[in-house]
Amino acid sequence: MKAVCPVCMHHCCLEEGQRGLCGARKNEGGRILCGNYGKVTSLALDPIEKKPLKMFKPGSLVLSVGSYGCNLSCPFCQNHSISMAGRAGALPETVDVSPDVLAEKAYQLKGFGNTGLAFTYNEPLVGWEYVRDTARLVKEKGMDNILVTNGSASAEILEELLPYVDAMNIDLKGFCQEYYRKLGGDLEMVKEFIARAARSCHVELTTLIVPGENDLPEEMEQEAMWIRSVGEEIPLHVTRFFPRYRMTDREATNAAKVCGLAERARKYLKYVFLGN
Repeated sequence: MKAVCPVCMHHCCLEEGQRGLCGARKNEGGRILCGNYGKVTSLALDPIEKKPLKMFKPGSLVLSVGSYGCNLSCPFCQNHSISMAGRAGALPETVDVSPDVLAEKAYQLKGFGNTGLAFTYNEPLVGWEYVRDTARLVKEKGMDNILVTNGSASAEILEELLPYVDAMNIDLKGFCQEYYRKLGGDLEMVKEFIARAARSCHVELTTLIVPGENDLPEEMEQEAMWIRSVGEEIPLHVTRFFPRYRMTDREATNAAKVCGLAERARKYLKYVFLGN
């Protein structure tokens, strides 16, 4: 029996046993299930600034967890070995970690400066049920939950998570629908996600500047003006592209270009940070 996945813009119509474009969700018995539930590929205690979050609990650490799968197809992905897994071929090596075990692990690290748990490395929203279940337990322990996401999920999924999320870093890939289509996404969905999230938790945004793709000064100004309309104190991280994965046909972004675009954004925003 076919079933349609409601999580993101793709609305994958899946046959029995078939996985969605994300590689993580699948049709089992006519129901769309989270195939990567509790399947952990990465676990590390990171500085919170690495998420990147500059204005949420600065100086603290956060236990960062990742699984596999992503609903975009960015050719420059730094974590492609896990984000693109499950689409075709073998799944990555994982360790089963239940929500209660992971929440307890985060709590045990509190004495080392850990503020909570960050769902990151791959796209956490393709396994949102695990995020919800674990984040609820983390909140019960009085700790923070952080979501590092591309923001490509339906309003219904976001509402499921917001009661448990304290901070997000959301990738705003650019400010052109055509560019988002190239990456397999939808700019309007991401804008709606950002606007709603910003009303309920701390939000910071990241834009990776890719040469010849999203590096026009006019586009950055349009993006910054829109961000200001959502909240003028939302921090924006402007970061530098380096050749990765399937995009090795161009050099790293010129540092002066990134600095210039950040200056454009500062015409409209209070907090603009330069990344890598």
